[in-house]
Amino acid sequence: MAKKTADKNADNSKQVGSHKSGVTQPQLGFIGMCRWAWRQLTTMRVALILLLVLALAAIPGSLLPQRIQDPGRVTTFLEANGAWGQFLDTIQMFDVYSSIWFSAIYLLLMISLIGCVIPRSAQHWKAMRSAPPKAPRRLGRMPGYESFTSATGSAESREAADQGFLDTAQTRLKKLGYRTVRHDDHVAAERGYLRETGNLVFHIALLVATLTMAIGSLFGYQGQRILVEGETFTNSLVAYDSFEPGSYYDANNLPDFRLKLDSFESTFDDQAPGSQFGQPRTFDAKVTATADGKSEKHTLRVNEPVRVGGTGVYLTGNGYAPEVTVKDAKGQVVQSGPQVFIPDGGDPGYTSEGVIKVPDSAGTQMGFVGVFLPTATQNENGELVSSFAELRNPYLVMSGYTGDLGLDNGTPQSVYTIDAENMTEMTDATGNPLLIQLAEGETQKLPDGGSVTFDGVKRYIAVDISQDPTQGLMLVSAIAVLLGLGLSLFIPRRRMWVRIKDGQAEVAALARGEDQMVERAAKDLAKDLAKDLADEPDDDPDDDSEERI
Repeated sequence: MAKKTADKNADNSKQVGSHKSGVTQPQLGFIGMCRWAWRQLTTMRVALILLLVLALAAIPGSLLPQRIQDPGRVTTFLEANGAWGQFLDTIQMFDVYSSIWFSAIYLLLMISLIGCVIPRSAQHWKAMRSAPPKAPRRLGRMPGYESFTSATGSAESREAADQGFLDTAQTRLKKLGYRTVRHDDHVAAERGYLRETGNLVFHIALLVATLTMAIGSLFGYQGQRILVEGETFTNSLVAYDSFEPGSYYDANNLPDFRLKLDSFESTFDDQAPGSQFGQPRTFDAKVTATADGKSEKHTLRVNEPVRVGGTGVYLTGNGYAPEVTVKDAKGQVVQSGPQVFIPDGGDPGYTSEGVIKVPDSAGTQMGFVGVFLPTATQNENGELVSSFAELRNPYLVMSGYTGDLGLDNGTPQSVYTIDAENMTEMTDATGNPLLIQLAEGETQKLPDGGSVTFDGVKRYIAVDISQDPTQGLMLVSAIAVLLGLGLSLFIPRRRMWVRIKDGQAEVAALARGEDQMVERAAKDLAKDLAKDLADEPDDDPDDDSEERI
C-alpha cells in the first residue's frame, strides 16, 4: 500500500514538473514595449533624471567656444587642437544648444513633463471633488491622537451631547480650512489640496516657461555691438558686430531706432589695499535713444536695461579704446581714431590687449599688437603692470609688424588678433624687436620713417540688443513657478477625524507627506474641543443647582 502511494506521488510530481516546464512567459510585443517605455518616460523619477542630464549636457556649452556666439574663437580652437578639435566638432561640441543630442534630451524632458503632469492633473481634480475618507476603525494608530471624556449622564443626554459635540468639531474644522463630511459617529476632514495644486502649477509653469523660451528663440533675435563714446548705433543688420536671428524672424523687420553713447563712467574701490581694493562699484552709460522721431536720455546700467522701440538694450561689458594716429613715411595719416582693447577678465587693473591694423599704408601694410595699462606702474621685478582700473597713468606698449595682413584673401578673421604668418616684425636700429612705449600725448618714430602717436583714451561699452515677443508670458510663468513652489513647500496635506461614542471622544490626524506638526494639530484640536465643552451651559433638566443657588 505504501509502495503504491509513493508511486502515485512520483507520477503526480512528474506531471506537475512537466506542466511547469511547459509554462511560457507571455511576450510583451511591440505595443506592450511601447506602453512600458511610455510609463517609464512619464514618471517623475525619469523627468528629474532628464533634467539633471540636460544640466550636464549644457556644461560643454559654457566651457567651449560656441560657433553661434564667436565663430572666430571656434576657428582658432580648431587650428590649435588639430584632430582633437575636429573630433569635438564632429560631435557638435561647438554647437551644443542646437545639436541633435541636446535637442533630443530637451524634447524627451518636455514629453516626460507633459505625460507626467496631465494624468496627475486629472487625478488631482477627482481628489478635490471627492469626499474625505471615513475614519479608520482604530484611530489610536494615527501619528497624532488624543482622547478625552466628552459627556456623562443618561444615554439620551449623552446622545444629544455627542451630536452637539460633532457639530462643534465640524464647525471648528471648517474654520481651520478643512473640507468636512459628517457621519453618524464621527466627522472626517481633509485639507492641503493646494499643496498638490501648487506642485502641478509649478510643473505646468516650468513647462510653459521652457516652451516660451523656445518660441522666443524662434521669433526673436539677439545681437551684440561695441559702442565707443560719441558713436551712434543704427538698428540695421550691417551695424551689428554679431547677429543671431530666430529661425522664423525676418531681419528686414528690425525696429527703427538709434542709440548714441554720450559718455561712460565707472568707479572702483580705491581705499587702502585689501580684499575689496579695485572692485567695481558703478557702471553708468549715458545714452541717447531715438525712436519714432523722439529722442530721450537714459542711463544704462548693469541689470538695468533700456527699452527702445520694443527692444531691450543690456550693458554686458566695458573697456578702454586708446586713440592712436599712425602716419606713413610720407607723413600721411593712414590710421586714426579709437581702437578697442579687450580687458583681461582676471586682472583687476583692467590690463587690456588689442591690435591696430593699417591696411592702407604706402608700400606695405602694417599691424600693431599692444597692451594698454590704465594705471601703469612697475612691480618688484621691474615689469610694467596696471595697478588700478581707472585712468590715472595711461600707458600704451606695442610691437609692430609689416607685410600682408591677410585681409584680401577672403578669409574671415578676428578684429582683435593679427595673423603674423606673412608679416615681419619691426626692428630698431640695433636689430632688436621694436618696442613702442607711449604715454598719453607722446609720439614714437617707426623704422620706415612713419610714426605712432598716442592721442588719448575713450571708453566703450558692449551691449546686447535683443527682442523677445514672449517676455510677458515668461514673466507670468516665472511668477507661477515661484507661487507653485511656495504652495507645494509650505502647505501641509493633512486628514483629521473626530469620533465620539458613549461619551468618549477621539481626535486623530494623519499627514499626507512630511508634516512635523501633525501631532500638535491633533493635540490643539482636542484641547479646543474640550475647552468648548467646559464653556457650554448644562441643559440637563434634572440639574437643580441654579435653584439651590
